[in-house]
Amino acid sequence: MTETQGDLAGLSRFIFQTPRWYASIALSLALAAVTGWLAFDSAFPLDDAWRGVFFVGVPTVTAGVLTPYIDRALGGQLTRDRSALLALACALLVVVTLLAAAILSVGLGLSQQFILDALLIALAAIFALRLLVLVAVSRQPPLQATLPASVQTVAAAVMLFVYSGSLHYLEVGGGPLVQTILARPEQAPIELQNSIYPFDFVMLAVICVVHAVAVWAFLAAIDRPWRSSLGVSVLDFIQGFIGHVAEGSRELETFFEELGEEAIVPVTVLSFRRPGGEEKARITLPMIHPGPMGEIGGGNLPVRLAERTDGLAFAPHATAGHDFNLVTESEVETICEAAERAYQEIEYTTTASAGVRTAEGDATLTGHAFGDDALVVNTFAPTFADDVAYAVGLSAAAEARTSSLETVLLVDAHNCNNGLDGPDLGHIVPGSQRSFDLIAGAGHLGERLTRADQHPLRLGIAHDETPWDPEDGIGPLGIRTAVVESGGHRTAYVLVDGNNMEPGLRDRIVAAIDGVDLVEVMTSDTHIVNTVEAENQVGQALPEAELVERIASLVEAAVEDIEPVEAGMASETAEVTVFGNDRTETLASHANAMIPMGAALAVVFVTAVLSVSVLIFAFVSGGPW
Repeated sequence: MTETQGDLAGLSRFIFQTPRWYASIALSLALAAVTGWLAFDSAFPLDDAWRGVFFVGVPTVTAGVLTPYIDRALGGQLTRDRSALLALACALLVVVTLLAAAILSVGLGLSQQFILDALLIALAAIFALRLLVLVAVSRQPPLQATLPASVQTVAAAVMLFVYSGSLHYLEVGGGPLVQTILARPEQAPIELQNSIYPFDFVMLAVICVVHAVAVWAFLAAIDRPWRSSLGVSVLDFIQGFIGHVAEGSRELETFFEELGEEAIVPVTVLSFRRPGGEEKARITLPMIHPGPMGEIGGGNLPVRLAERTDGLAFAPHATAGHDFNLVTESEVETICEAAERAYQEIEYTTTASAGVRTAEGDATLTGHAFGDDALVVNTFAPTFADDVAYAVGLSAAAEARTSSLETVLLVDAHNCNNGLDGPDLGHIVPGSQRSFDLIAGAGHLGERLTRADQHPLRLGIAHDETPWDPEDGIGPLGIRTAVVESGGHRTAYVLVDGNNMEPGLRDRIVAAIDGVDLVEVMTSDTHIVNTVEAENQVGQALPEAELVERIASLVEAAVEDIEPVEAGMASETAEVTVFGNDRTETLASHANAMIPMGAALAVVFVTAVLSVSVLIFAFVSGGPW
């Protein structure tokens, strides 16, 4: 993950779990009661609180309840939980605005009209906020979204119209218009009685139009770069991102599908079975990246592969970066089908070479030959490294096969990184020195494996789901160990279901393990742990000493489980839709730029709209308040 991509994943810190609708409604009513108690001045505090609930709470509850039904009737996607939270936020905005206006009125000696005008501007502001959210979340055209967006403002305006005595100023045929039916000024607080005029509602409508135009211009400004360079709308991204992180929805996958490109990826399977034919363990390696985050795309790929495996499943990290993220979870099924085809084609052998290790520059490669096939695991530890580019991995596997190996399963151990710190984030890209180290090392290891004597193969396995969860950096598959024995030589492979490791942890794990000749530690790079934060590497949150001790005991258990097995390997290809070359970096760059640019534009638009609104009221009222 590059720093830019890390910043993109880090945007999840701005998103929180949407509270249930009834919690937001209850908080709205409590806020309204407190507001009434502070704002109104009658002889009975409970009466003040009730008036607050009535005049502030009713429009809020009305908006929270009715908006999702109106929105969905028009083809939107607003949920009850989001609607109630939005109504609460708007009520809070109105309360804060009135409080600020009251303080200014007292401090500057302004009239009551100033506070009432501030109320009308606040009602227009919440209309603009609701319009912005509905267009972004429900993806409705701005004109169509005005109907559900106006519910809270209209409800508040109706309350003011009925209870402020405005109907006294409307007469038809010499008498008040349905005054006896609608007018209720005597039941309103004295602050509202006969203080709002019908023309004020005309002014409210005018500034609502001004706010709506500003929202449309703001959305057009931030959306233009996305459409020109990526051909998609930023609103689709915002909608999907919020829906996934806040409510676990799949809306983000629809956005990624529009970005995706077709790709052909190898899917390689190494299976171990007991002499009777029962599978004991299986390593499945599709050459894709298990991202982008959570369970979106291939984020939970290791679990999906494990569910389709008879023996103990190992799903380590392949040599592929974020450009090879699957765009939707449904693509995982295509990968699983290719893995099943490869599994059915496997021809087994009872022999294997001893474990072989070679080093080339920063690359350290460990592997075994099983007949004419080979398992190769590469690490750049103790130097920092992240993903190996797809092209580099293909080249390294091809180099290993030049020594007459048929199929090579090349694993990126993905086990030492310093997160997003430092100038070098560890990507192994074509043309870099470490890419040549890996390619040359794979060639040398392939030669040694081809020449190595093979002996009867034995295997032991053990696993533990661990007490940790994704918040601790550990996925649901926990820790899995396999000890391969050939000719009395034992090699332990440890797979942790996590996303990379803290610097030095891999070496401390290797040093703590006894009873074997070689050890390599891998992570699956599962991105189910990355809805917590952009990094969340193994060892970052959990107690390191306990992790090391647990792994050492699992290797001991695997040694005790050693028994004769047969092994075989085969590879198939799958045609899937992935993010595509450079698409991830482009998306991340645009998303990261959107935050400061959108914030700056928002400040400009809010300042301009408020200035226009204030000028309108100032000129209409004939001067300062």
